[in-house]
Amino acid sequence: MAILRLDVYVPLLCVFSLFRCQLCSVEPPLNHRPIIGILAQKTSYRFENFGHSFVAASYVKYLESGGARVVPISIDLTEAQYQKLFYSINGLLIPGGGANLVTSEYSKNAELFYKLALQANDHGTYFPIWGTCLGFEELTVITSGRKLLINTDTSNVSLPLNFTKGAQDSRMFKNFPVDLMKALAVEPLAANSHRWSISVKNFTSNTELRNFYKILSTNMDSKGIEFVSTIEAHSYPIYAVQWHPEKNLFEWTKKKDIPHTANAVKMASYMAEFFVNEARKNWHQFFNKTEEENALIYHYVPIYTADISIYEQIYIIDNKAFS
Repeated sequence: MAILRLDVYVPLLCVFSLFRCQLCSVEPPLNHRPIIGILAQKTSYRFENFGHSFVAASYVKYLESGGARVVPISIDLTEAQYQKLFYSINGLLIPGGGANLVTSEYSKNAELFYKLALQANDHGTYFPIWGTCLGFEELTVITSGRKLLINTDTSNVSLPLNFTKGAQDSRMFKNFPVDLMKALAVEPLAANSHRWSISVKNFTSNTELRNFYKILSTNMDSKGIEFVSTIEAHSYPIYAVQWHPEKNLFEWTKKKDIPHTANAVKMASYMAEFFVNEARKNWHQFFNKTEEENALIYHYVPIYTADISIYEQIYIIDNKAFS
């Protein structure tokens, strides 16, 4: 697979500024207008009546609540368009949902952006990726080259996180408010809505996963299976949670066990701010204002779907606003 050179879309002025800051040991300037992409996935079941692909509105609101704007990433772009888009956005969210982790457009696009992110970070350009639920699972498949998931009883349960010893020093949690860290460890704040998990045994037995990611938390299902629930990469700004922080803020279905307590909301808000702040360290930008405006989520109208699904709203992403 051909990958465009890192510097094709990166402004020379920003590259010079970052290089100069590294020389004088000064923190590089932050991008206070971050734009984060969200991968769309193919519609199925009742969503097929609306269009070809979608993004759940809760992920959009989640990132916006952290201070970012959002670009939906269609499943119908060319490889060249995906590469160009990568150099226009400041981070990527791989959302939960339902898609084949190996053969779907969702999986192929996730792998393309993952490889581009590794290349960018290896060349000194900070580019963060976040995976939620299915996105967590997708990242384990991409990194390991294998599908190591097992069936767990976790389709509708909220749990506290069992933090590992390394969690407190992790990038994700090292600045986490102490009171919320305690709450997350004892209160069922993490909404789980998945049938598949990667067990701690399978994770630690796989060299690629063990060497690439650090386990920050685990959980136990009702059958006594210990599974990995939160990870971050050792050397890259890549993060993933098997649970759903965005649901605490923006999903209200009674069909799922979703916590909406004050601590649940505060925790989710912090997680959103953490990832958006990671995206602030990236200076990719669109070629011009018109191109940027055409790509943003504001051109799409959310559809109410709470009466037919677990999502309050979805965006149908069919037209190719970005070219």
